[in-house]
Amino acid sequence: MPEHRVVITGLGVVAPNALGCKDFLAALQAGQSGISYRSDLEELQFACRVAGSPPLTEEYINSYLTPLQRRYIQGSGLLYGCLAGLEAWQDAALPITEKEEEPDWAAGCIFGGGQSSIEVVREGIYKVDAGKVRRIGSSLIQQTMESSISAYLGGFLGLGNQLSSNSAACSTGSEAILMGYERIRSGRAERMLVGSCNSSGPYIWAGFDSMRVLCRKFNEHPEQASRPMSEQAAGFVPGSGAGAMVLESLASAQARGARIYAELKGGHLNAGGQRQGGSMTAPNIKAIERCIRLALADAGISARELDAISGHLTATMGDPAEIGAWVRALGRSADDFPKINSLKSLIGHCLSAAGAIESVAVVLQLVHGFLHPSKNAEDLHPEIAAQIAASCIPLQTEAANLRYMAKASFGFGDVNSCLLFARWED
Repeated sequence: MPEHRVVITGLGVVAPNALGCKDFLAALQAGQSGISYRSDLEELQFACRVAGSPPLTEEYINSYLTPLQRRYIQGSGLLYGCLAGLEAWQDAALPITEKEEEPDWAAGCIFGGGQSSIEVVREGIYKVDAGKVRRIGSSLIQQTMESSISAYLGGFLGLGNQLSSNSAACSTGSEAILMGYERIRSGRAERMLVGSCNSSGPYIWAGFDSMRVLCRKFNEHPEQASRPMSEQAAGFVPGSGAGAMVLESLASAQARGARIYAELKGGHLNAGGQRQGGSMTAPNIKAIERCIRLALADAGISARELDAISGHLTATMGDPAEIGAWVRALGRSADDFPKINSLKSLIGHCLSAAGAIESVAVVLQLVHGFLHPSKNAEDLHPEIAAQIAASCIPLQTEAANLRYMAKASFGFGDVNSCLLFARWED
Protein backbone atom coordinates (compact mmCIF):
# COMPACT_ATOMS: atom_id res chain seq x y z
CA MET A 1 0.00 0.00 0.00
CA PRO A 2 1.21 3.54 -0.64
CA GLU A 3 2.33 5.42 2.44
CA HIS A 4 0.47 8.59 3.37
CA ARG A 5 2.15 11.71 4.71
CA VAL A 6 0.99 12.67 8.20
CA VAL A 7 0.58 16.23 9.44
CA ILE A 8 -0.48 17.86 12.71
CA THR A 9 -3.63 19.97 12.49
CA GLY A 10 -4.65 20.37 16.14
CA LEU A 11 -2.93 20.82 19.51
CA GLY A 12 -4.13 20.66 23.11
CA VAL A 13 -2.35 20.84 26.44
CA VAL A 14 -2.95 20.94 30.19
CA ALA A 15 0.45 21.60 31.74
CA PRO A 16 1.83 22.66 35.11
CA ASN A 17 2.81 26.06 33.72
CA ALA A 18 -0.24 26.78 31.52
CA LEU A 19 -3.71 25.70 30.44
CA GLY A 20 -4.31 25.62 26.71
CA CYS A 21 -1.89 26.06 23.83
CA LYS A 22 -2.04 29.85 23.65
CA ASP A 23 -0.88 30.29 27.24
CA PHE A 24 1.48 27.30 26.97
CA LEU A 25 3.27 28.97 24.05
CA ALA A 26 3.65 32.17 26.07
CA ALA A 27 4.96 30.19 29.05
CA LEU A 28 7.54 28.41 26.88
CA GLN A 29 8.74 31.64 25.35
CA ALA A 30 9.01 33.25 28.78
CA GLY A 31 10.74 30.23 30.33
CA GLN A 32 7.96 30.14 32.93
CA SER A 33 8.14 27.44 35.58
CA GLY A 34 5.13 25.48 36.76
CA ILE A 35 6.87 23.93 39.76
CA SER A 36 5.74 24.98 43.23
CA TYR A 37 5.97 24.02 46.89
CA ARG A 38 3.34 21.51 48.07
CA SER A 39 2.31 21.70 51.73
CA ASP A 40 0.39 18.44 51.41
CA LEU A 41 3.65 16.61 50.62
CA GLU A 42 5.22 18.07 53.74
CA GLU A 43 2.23 16.97 55.84
CA LEU A 44 2.59 13.45 54.43
CA GLN A 45 6.31 13.47 55.25
CA PHE A 46 7.56 13.28 51.68
CA ALA A 47 11.24 14.05 51.30
CA CYS A 48 10.42 15.84 48.02
CA ARG A 49 7.95 18.67 48.63
CA VAL A 50 7.83 20.34 45.23
CA ALA A 51 5.82 19.32 42.17
CA GLY A 52 4.17 20.52 39.00
CA SER A 53 0.37 20.34 38.73
CA PRO A 54 -1.87 22.08 36.19
CA PRO A 55 -3.54 25.21 37.65
CA LEU A 56 -7.05 24.06 36.75
CA THR A 57 -10.02 26.34 37.38
CA GLU A 58 -13.71 25.53 37.24
CA GLU A 59 -14.07 28.18 34.54
CA TYR A 60 -11.56 26.38 32.35
CA ILE A 61 -13.15 22.99 32.95
CA ASN A 62 -16.62 24.33 32.18
CA SER A 63 -15.41 25.73 28.86
CA TYR A 64 -15.00 22.15 27.60
CA LEU A 65 -17.25 19.91 29.72
CA THR A 66 -20.92 20.12 30.64
CA PRO A 67 -21.85 19.69 34.32
CA LEU A 68 -23.15 16.18 33.52
CA GLN A 69 -19.93 15.18 31.76
CA ARG A 70 -17.87 16.62 34.60
CA ARG A 71 -19.81 14.60 37.15
CA TYR A 72 -18.52 11.35 35.71
CA ILE A 73 -14.90 12.49 35.30
CA GLN A 74 -13.40 12.71 38.78
CA GLY A 75 -9.86 11.37 38.34
CA SER A 76 -7.37 14.17 37.74
CA GLY A 77 -5.48 12.41 34.94
CA LEU A 78 -8.69 11.51 33.15
CA LEU A 79 -9.85 15.11 33.46
CA TYR A 80 -6.57 16.49 32.12
CA GLY A 81 -6.70 14.12 29.17
CA CYS A 82 -10.27 14.97 28.24
CA LEU A 83 -9.55 18.70 28.36
CA ALA A 84 -6.39 18.43 26.24
CA GLY A 85 -8.04 16.09 23.74
CA LEU A 86 -11.10 18.29 23.31
CA GLU A 87 -8.93 21.37 22.83
CA ALA A 88 -6.91 19.63 20.13
CA TRP A 89 -10.05 18.54 18.27
CA GLN A 90 -11.52 22.04 18.42
CA ASP A 91 -8.18 23.53 17.40
CA ALA A 92 -8.21 21.33 14.29
CA ALA A 93 -11.68 22.76 13.43
CA LEU A 94 -13.11 19.26 13.12
CA PRO A 95 -16.85 18.62 13.49
CA ILE A 96 -18.49 16.54 16.21
CA THR A 97 -21.19 14.19 15.00
CA GLU A 98 -24.58 14.29 16.69
CA LYS A 99 -25.68 11.35 18.83
CA GLU A 100 -28.18 10.12 16.27
CA GLU A 101 -25.65 10.27 13.42
CA GLU A 102 -23.14 7.62 12.40
CA PRO A 103 -19.70 7.94 13.96
CA ASP A 104 -16.77 9.28 11.98
CA TRP A 105 -15.44 5.98 10.67
CA ALA A 106 -12.23 7.60 9.41
CA ALA A 107 -11.26 9.10 12.78
CA GLY A 108 -9.97 7.34 15.88
CA CYS A 109 -8.10 7.90 19.11
CA ILE A 110 -5.02 6.42 20.76
CA PHE A 111 -4.62 8.14 24.11
CA GLY A 112 -2.39 6.72 26.78
CA GLY A 113 -2.11 6.94 30.53
CA GLY A 114 -0.44 5.49 33.58
CA GLN A 115 -2.50 5.97 36.71
CA SER A 116 -5.12 8.39 35.48
CA SER A 117 -7.88 7.91 38.08
CA ILE A 118 -6.13 6.70 41.20
CA GLU A 119 -8.26 8.98 43.40
CA VAL A 120 -11.40 7.22 42.22
CA VAL A 121 -9.83 3.81 42.86
CA ARG A 122 -8.90 4.92 46.39
CA GLU A 123 -12.44 5.97 47.21
CA GLY A 124 -13.81 2.72 45.83
CA ILE A 125 -11.42 0.64 47.92
CA TYR A 126 -12.40 2.51 51.08
CA LYS A 127 -16.09 1.82 50.43
CA VAL A 128 -15.48 -1.87 49.72
CA ASP A 129 -13.43 -2.24 52.91
CA ALA A 130 -16.23 -0.55 54.86
CA GLY A 131 -18.81 -2.94 53.43
CA LYS A 132 -20.46 -0.20 51.37
CA VAL A 133 -20.28 -1.81 47.95
CA ARG A 134 -23.70 -0.46 46.95
CA ARG A 135 -22.46 3.09 47.47
CA ILE A 136 -19.60 2.81 44.99
CA GLY A 137 -21.73 4.23 42.20
CA SER A 138 -22.24 3.33 38.59
CA SER A 139 -19.24 5.15 37.07
CA LEU A 140 -16.34 3.52 38.95
CA ILE A 141 -15.53 1.05 36.19
CA GLN A 142 -15.78 3.50 33.31
CA GLN A 143 -13.49 5.93 35.13
CA THR A 144 -10.86 3.40 36.17
CA MET A 145 -10.56 0.96 33.26
CA GLU A 146 -7.29 1.32 31.38
CA SER A 147 -9.06 2.49 28.23
CA SER A 148 -11.24 5.09 29.97
CA ILE A 149 -9.51 8.14 28.46
CA SER A 150 -9.86 7.03 24.82
CA ALA A 151 -13.39 5.75 25.50
CA TYR A 152 -14.49 9.10 26.91
CA LEU A 153 -12.91 11.10 24.08
CA GLY A 154 -14.28 8.72 21.46
CA GLY A 155 -17.78 9.14 22.88
CA PHE A 156 -17.55 12.91 23.14
CA LEU A 157 -16.37 13.24 19.54
CA GLY A 158 -18.13 10.32 17.80
CA LEU A 159 -14.98 8.51 16.67
CA GLY A 160 -15.51 5.26 14.79
CA ASN A 161 -12.00 4.13 13.89
CA GLN A 162 -9.48 2.51 16.25
CA LEU A 163 -10.12 3.53 19.87
CA SER A 164 -7.33 2.43 22.20
CA SER A 165 -5.34 3.40 25.26
CA ASN A 166 -1.68 2.48 25.59
CA SER A 167 0.66 2.43 28.55
CA ALA A 168 4.45 2.33 28.41
CA ALA A 169 5.58 4.21 31.52
CA CYS A 170 7.33 7.49 30.62
CA SER A 171 7.37 6.53 26.94
CA THR A 172 3.55 6.41 26.78
CA GLY A 173 2.86 9.75 25.10
CA SER A 174 5.45 9.43 22.34
CA GLU A 175 4.35 5.84 21.75
CA ALA A 176 0.69 6.89 21.35
CA ILE A 177 1.69 9.53 18.82
CA LEU A 178 3.70 7.06 16.76
CA MET A 179 0.94 4.45 16.89
CA GLY A 180 -1.56 6.98 15.56
CA TYR A 181 0.93 8.05 12.91
CA GLU A 182 1.34 4.48 11.70
CA ARG A 183 -2.44 4.04 11.53
CA ILE A 184 -2.72 7.00 9.15
CA ARG A 185 0.45 6.30 7.17
CA SER A 186 -0.86 2.82 6.35
CA GLY A 187 -4.19 4.23 5.14
CA ARG A 188 -6.29 2.69 7.90
CA ALA A 189 -7.46 6.07 9.22
CA GLU A 190 -7.56 9.66 8.04
CA ARG A 191 -7.50 11.37 11.43
CA MET A 192 -6.27 10.24 14.83
CA LEU A 193 -6.50 12.06 18.13
CA VAL A 194 -3.37 11.04 20.04
CA GLY A 195 -1.73 11.92 23.33
CA SER A 196 -1.42 10.91 26.96
CA CYS A 197 -2.23 11.97 30.51
CA ASN A 198 -1.16 11.38 34.11
CA SER A 199 -2.76 12.18 37.46
CA SER A 200 -1.52 14.56 40.15
CA GLY A 201 -0.95 13.94 43.80
CA PRO A 202 0.76 11.98 46.54
CA TYR A 203 -0.74 8.61 45.60
CA ILE A 204 1.02 8.86 42.25
CA TRP A 205 4.30 10.24 43.55
CA ALA A 206 4.78 8.32 46.82
CA GLY A 207 6.46 5.31 45.24
CA PHE A 208 9.04 7.50 43.53
CA ASP A 209 9.72 9.35 46.77
CA SER A 210 10.27 6.03 48.50
CA MET A 211 12.70 5.02 45.73
CA ARG A 212 14.68 8.21 46.47
CA VAL A 213 14.59 9.28 42.82
CA LEU A 214 12.75 12.57 43.50
CA CYS A 215 14.60 15.82 44.19
CA ARG A 216 14.70 16.61 47.91
CA LYS A 217 17.45 19.25 47.98
CA PHE A 218 15.58 22.29 46.68
CA ASN A 219 12.32 22.30 48.63
CA GLU A 220 12.87 25.95 49.57
CA HIS A 221 13.55 26.92 45.95
CA PRO A 222 10.95 25.09 43.81
CA GLU A 223 11.87 26.69 40.49
CA GLN A 224 15.47 25.57 40.91
CA ALA A 225 14.59 21.98 41.77
CA SER A 226 14.27 20.46 38.29
CA ARG A 227 17.83 20.49 36.94
CA PRO A 228 18.29 18.33 33.81
CA MET A 229 21.95 18.17 32.72
CA SER A 230 23.09 20.05 35.85
CA GLU A 231 25.97 19.01 38.08
CA GLN A 232 23.61 19.60 41.02
CA ALA A 233 20.83 17.44 39.56
CA ALA A 234 19.40 15.54 42.51
CA GLY A 235 16.46 13.62 41.13
CA PHE A 236 13.36 14.49 39.14
CA VAL A 237 10.51 16.75 40.18
CA PRO A 238 7.13 15.01 39.78
CA GLY A 239 4.65 16.59 37.40
CA SER A 240 1.27 15.87 35.83
CA GLY A 241 -1.04 16.93 33.02
CA ALA A 242 -1.85 15.93 29.46
CA GLY A 243 -0.88 16.68 25.89
CA ALA A 244 -2.81 15.95 22.71
CA MET A 245 -2.60 16.44 18.99
CA VAL A 246 -4.69 15.68 15.94
CA LEU A 247 -2.75 13.77 13.31
CA GLU A 248 -4.22 13.79 9.83
CA SER A 249 -3.31 12.53 6.40
CA LEU A 250 -1.99 15.33 4.25
CA ALA A 251 -4.66 14.63 1.65
CA SER A 252 -7.45 14.95 4.22
CA ALA A 253 -6.01 18.14 5.70
CA GLN A 254 -5.59 19.77 2.31
CA ALA A 255 -9.04 18.70 1.13
CA ARG A 256 -10.72 20.51 4.00
CA GLY A 257 -8.35 23.50 3.97
CA ALA A 258 -7.03 22.78 7.47
CA ARG A 259 -4.24 24.77 9.09
CA ILE A 260 -1.16 22.58 9.24
CA TYR A 261 1.25 23.07 12.14
CA ALA A 262 3.98 20.61 11.24
CA GLU A 263 4.64 17.21 9.71
CA LEU A 264 5.44 14.04 11.62
CA LYS A 265 8.09 12.42 9.45
CA GLY A 266 8.50 9.14 11.33
CA GLY A 267 9.90 7.49 14.39
CA HIS A 268 10.71 4.24 16.12
CA LEU A 269 9.75 2.22 19.20
CA ASN A 270 11.88 -0.46 20.81
CA ALA A 271 12.96 -2.03 24.08
CA GLY A 272 16.26 -3.04 25.59
CA GLY A 273 15.02 -6.42 26.73
CA GLN A 274 16.43 -5.57 30.19
CA ARG A 275 19.79 -6.79 28.93
CA GLN A 276 23.26 -5.20 28.71
CA GLY A 277 22.80 -3.12 31.85
CA GLY A 278 19.10 -2.49 31.33
CA SER A 279 16.63 -3.21 34.12
CA MET A 280 13.11 -2.30 35.17
CA THR A 281 14.39 1.16 36.12
CA ALA A 282 17.50 1.65 33.95
CA PRO A 283 17.83 1.61 30.16
CA ASN A 284 19.90 -0.57 27.90
CA ILE A 285 21.87 2.30 26.32
CA LYS A 286 22.50 0.32 23.13
CA ALA A 287 18.73 0.07 22.65
CA ILE A 288 18.41 3.86 22.96
CA GLU A 289 21.11 4.37 20.34
CA ARG A 290 19.36 1.90 18.04
CA CYS A 291 16.00 3.61 18.58
CA ILE A 292 17.45 6.99 17.58
CA ARG A 293 19.15 5.63 14.45
CA LEU A 294 16.09 3.75 13.26
CA ALA A 295 13.82 6.75 13.93
CA LEU A 296 16.02 8.90 11.69
CA ALA A 297 16.04 6.21 9.01
CA ASP A 298 12.26 5.84 9.17
CA ALA A 299 11.86 9.60 8.78
CA GLY A 300 14.39 9.84 5.95
CA ILE A 301 16.40 12.44 7.87
CA SER A 302 20.17 12.33 8.19
CA ALA A 303 21.94 12.97 11.48
CA ARG A 304 23.52 16.07 9.92
CA GLU A 305 20.08 17.55 9.20
CA LEU A 306 18.80 17.37 12.77
CA ASP A 307 18.54 20.90 14.19
CA ALA A 308 17.40 20.25 17.75
CA ILE A 309 16.43 17.60 20.28
CA SER A 310 13.80 17.64 23.00
CA GLY A 311 15.49 15.20 25.33
CA HIS A 312 13.99 12.86 27.88
CA LEU A 313 16.52 14.29 30.39
CA THR A 314 14.94 13.90 33.81
CA ALA A 315 17.63 15.43 36.09
CA THR A 316 18.84 12.05 37.30
CA MET A 317 22.08 10.14 36.89
CA GLY A 318 20.72 8.96 33.53
CA ASP A 319 21.25 12.36 31.87
CA PRO A 320 24.96 11.90 30.96
CA ALA A 321 24.23 8.43 29.58
CA GLU A 322 21.39 9.80 27.46
CA ILE A 323 23.63 12.51 26.01
CA GLY A 324 26.23 9.85 25.26
CA ALA A 325 23.65 7.79 23.39
CA TRP A 326 22.74 10.78 21.21
CA VAL A 327 26.42 11.56 20.55
CA ARG A 328 27.10 8.02 19.36
CA ALA A 329 23.84 7.60 17.43
CA LEU A 330 24.28 10.89 15.56
CA GLY A 331 28.05 10.80 15.23
CA ARG A 332 28.05 14.44 16.39
CA SER A 333 29.69 15.92 19.48
CA ALA A 334 31.23 19.06 21.01
CA ASP A 335 29.98 22.19 19.21
CA ASP A 336 28.81 20.11 16.24
CA PHE A 337 26.03 18.62 18.40
CA PRO A 338 22.43 19.82 17.77
CA LYS A 339 20.73 22.15 20.23
CA ILE A 340 19.12 20.18 23.06
CA ASN A 341 16.65 21.22 25.78
CA SER A 342 14.48 19.61 28.43
CA LEU A 343 10.95 20.80 29.13
CA LYS A 344 11.18 19.00 32.47
CA SER A 345 13.27 21.92 33.72
CA LEU A 346 10.09 24.03 33.56
CA ILE A 347 7.29 21.61 34.44
CA GLY A 348 8.90 18.58 36.06
CA HIS A 349 8.55 15.01 34.86
CA CYS A 350 4.92 14.39 33.93
CA LEU A 351 5.47 10.62 33.74
CA SER A 352 3.09 8.99 31.24
CA ALA A 353 2.00 12.45 30.02
CA ALA A 354 5.58 13.65 29.45
CA GLY A 355 6.05 12.56 25.84
CA ALA A 356 2.77 14.10 24.70
CA ILE A 357 3.20 17.45 26.48
CA GLU A 358 6.79 17.70 25.28
CA SER A 359 5.75 16.85 21.70
CA VAL A 360 3.24 19.71 21.75
CA ALA A 361 6.13 21.94 22.85
CA VAL A 362 8.27 20.66 19.96
CA VAL A 363 5.58 21.55 17.43
CA LEU A 364 5.15 25.04 18.88
CA GLN A 365 8.92 25.62 18.72
CA LEU A 366 9.02 24.54 15.07
CA VAL A 367 6.07 26.76 14.15
CA HIS A 368 7.26 29.86 15.99
CA GLY A 369 10.99 29.51 15.42
CA PHE A 370 12.44 29.39 18.90
CA LEU A 371 13.90 27.08 21.53
CA HIS A 372 12.61 27.28 25.08
CA PRO A 373 15.26 27.44 27.80
CA SER A 374 16.59 24.43 29.64
CA LYS A 375 16.57 26.02 33.06
CA ASN A 376 19.05 25.34 35.86
CA ALA A 377 21.73 23.86 33.60
CA GLU A 378 24.24 26.69 34.10
CA ASP A 379 26.45 24.30 36.08
CA LEU A 380 26.66 21.70 33.34
CA HIS A 381 27.39 18.18 34.52
CA PRO A 382 31.09 17.42 33.84
CA GLU A 383 30.28 14.15 32.06
CA ILE A 384 27.98 16.06 29.71
CA ALA A 385 30.45 18.92 29.23
CA ALA A 386 33.01 16.33 28.11
CA GLN A 387 30.66 15.26 25.29
CA ILE A 388 28.88 18.39 23.99
CA ALA A 389 29.51 22.12 24.08
CA ALA A 390 27.66 24.17 26.68
CA SER A 391 26.45 26.42 23.85
CA CYS A 392 24.28 23.53 22.59
CA ILE A 393 22.00 23.96 25.62
CA PRO A 394 19.81 27.09 25.52
CA LEU A 395 19.75 28.63 28.99
CA GLN A 396 17.49 31.45 27.79
CA THR A 397 14.86 31.49 25.04
CA GLU A 398 16.61 31.55 21.67
CA ALA A 399 15.35 32.40 18.20
CA ALA A 400 16.01 29.40 15.98
CA ASN A 401 15.45 28.52 12.34
CA LEU A 402 14.35 24.94 12.94
CA ARG A 403 13.53 22.46 10.21
CA TYR A 404 13.82 19.09 11.96
CA MET A 405 13.46 18.37 15.68
CA ALA A 406 13.51 15.07 17.54
CA LYS A 407 11.54 14.10 20.64
CA ALA A 408 12.80 11.19 22.70
CA SER A 409 11.15 9.37 25.59
CA PHE A 410 12.49 6.47 27.66
CA GLY A 411 10.58 4.61 30.35
CA PHE A 412 10.69 2.13 33.20
CA GLY A 413 10.66 -1.37 31.81
CA ASP A 414 13.53 -0.47 29.44
CA VAL A 415 11.25 0.94 26.71
CA ASN A 416 12.14 3.67 24.22
CA SER A 417 10.53 5.93 21.65
CA CYS A 418 11.82 8.60 19.30
CA LEU A 419 9.81 10.89 17.01
CA LEU A 420 10.97 13.17 14.20
CA PHE A 421 8.98 16.34 13.51
CA ALA A 422 9.45 18.74 10.60
CA ARG A 423 8.48 22.38 10.12
CA TRP A 424 5.61 22.59 7.65
CA GLU A 425 6.62 24.00 4.28
CA ASP A 426 3.99 24.40 1.57
